[in-house]
Amino acid sequence: MTQNDKSRRPVPVDPLAGRAALAALAATTLLTAACATRAADAPYPTRPIRIIVPFAPGGGNDIAARFIAQMFQDSFGQQGLVDNRPGAGSTLGTAIAAQAQPDGHTILITHNAIAINESLYAKLPYSVRDFAQVAFIAETTNVLVVHPSMNVKSVKELLVLLRSKKGVFNYASTGAGGTSHLAAEYFMQMTGTDMVHVPYKGTGPALADLVGGATQFMISGAPGTLGFIKGNRLVALATTGAKRWAQLPDLPTLSEAGVPGYQFDLWYGAHAPAKTPRYIVNRLNAEINKSLKVPALRARLVDAGLDPVPMSPEEFTKFVRIETERARKIIQASGAKPE
Repeated sequence: MTQNDKSRRPVPVDPLAGRAALAALAATTLLTAACATRAADAPYPTRPIRIIVPFAPGGGNDIAARFIAQMFQDSFGQQGLVDNRPGAGSTLGTAIAAQAQPDGHTILITHNAIAINESLYAKLPYSVRDFAQVAFIAETTNVLVVHPSMNVKSVKELLVLLRSKKGVFNYASTGAGGTSHLAAEYFMQMTGTDMVHVPYKGTGPALADLVGGATQFMISGAPGTLGFIKGNRLVALATTGAKRWAQLPDLPTLSEAGVPGYQFDLWYGAHAPAKTPRYIVNRLNAEINKSLKVPALRARLVDAGLDPVPMSPEEFTKFVRIETERARKIIQASGAKPE
C-alpha cells in the first residue's frame, strides 16, 4: 500500500462524539423553536401606534390611515395616532418611518410614491429595502379628464386631435414626479402623443386650473375628480384601471377605449421598518386583512371610492417590487425630475 493509499483511508468516527453533536443540534433546534413560540406569544402592541402619513391631511392616504387607526382600536385595543408628515414629495415622512424603532409601534401608510421615489430621486435618505411590506390596503383608479373646450367625446377622438397637434396642448399634474405626472407620461409613451407638462402643488390647484381652462388634460385620482365630472365641468373619457370603476360603470378603461394594455392605478399600503419582527408583520397583516372584510370598515373605503384588496406580506412585497421597476422604466423614458 502506498502512502497515498493510506491517506485515503476513512478516519475512524468516535460514536460518542457523534451522539454529542446530535444532542447539541437537537438542543439548538428546541431552543430556536422555544424562542419563536415566546416571540409569537409576546404582547403586542403595548402602547399607542404611530401611523405616519407622508402627505398633508385629506385624500386616499388619510382615508387608509384612519382605517388602520380604527383597526388598531378594534383588534388590539390600542389607539392609532395618525401623524401627517408632508414634505419633499413624501420623502420626509417616509424617512422618519424608515428610521423608527422596528418594534411594530410605527407604521407607514403611503401610496405609489414608495415605488416611484426610488428612481425619481438621485439621493434618498432611505430605500424601499428599508421597509417590510406589511399589507396592501386598497386601490382606486385614475380617470382621464379633459376640458370641455377640447370638444372630444372619446379616447379615439382625443388621440386624433393630440397626434395632429403635438406639443400644442397642456396637461396638469399634482407635481413633478407624482402619480398624475407619471400616468400622463406613460399615456404619451404608449400613444405617441406629446403635451406640455404644467405641474402644480397638489390636486386642488391642478383641478382648479383644468376646470378654468388654463390646461386641457389631466389623469387624476377618480374620487377627487368625480364632482367635476358629474357637474359637467370636466369631460371624463376613460379610467386607468384593469376593470371599470363601480361609481362610473359606463366609462370604459383606457385599455378598452383605444390604448391596449394601459393600466395605472393608485394603491395604498402599510409598511414597517425592515427589521420589524416577522411575527409582528404577520399579526398586522392578518388583522388588516380581517378588517378589510368587516362590513362597516369596508364600507368606509368603498364609499370613498377605494377598493379593498387583501394580500399576504409576500404578495405585497412582490407587488411593490414590480411597481418599483415599472416606475423606473417610465421615469427613465420620460426624464421626469422632482421639483
